[in-house]
Amino acid sequence: MNMLTSFLTIAAALSTILALVSFWLPQMNPDYEKLSPYECGFDPLGSARLPFSLRFFLVAILFLLFDLEIALLLPLPWGDQLLYPLKTLIWAAAVLVLLTLGLIHEWLQGGLEWAE
Repeated sequence: MNMLTSFLTIAAALSTILALVSFWLPQMNPDYEKLSPYECGFDPLGSARLPFSLRFFLVAILFLLFDLEIALLLPLPWGDQLLYPLKTLIWAAAVLVLLTLGLIHEWLQGGLEWAE
């Protein structure tokens, strides 16, 4: 048996054994304390299964969008080493203008207001 076959056999056997042990070993005895929602030590005031507000998701998506904007513009200082640094600056400015216009549009539409 060559080395590759022995490695594959050991890896398959070990993963199978670990999967079986992790399936049979834990104790699954949930009680009321573990099934109740955690609210900082207070008794739950309502159902924990209510859906989130869509405004929460809007703010989260806006955060991700502007976080990605920073990640996209991070290599900008190294862009002046390219053959056409003005082209890099124009593309970066276009991204910033587009995102700023989108933010202004959301702001004017009232999508960033928490109170209804």
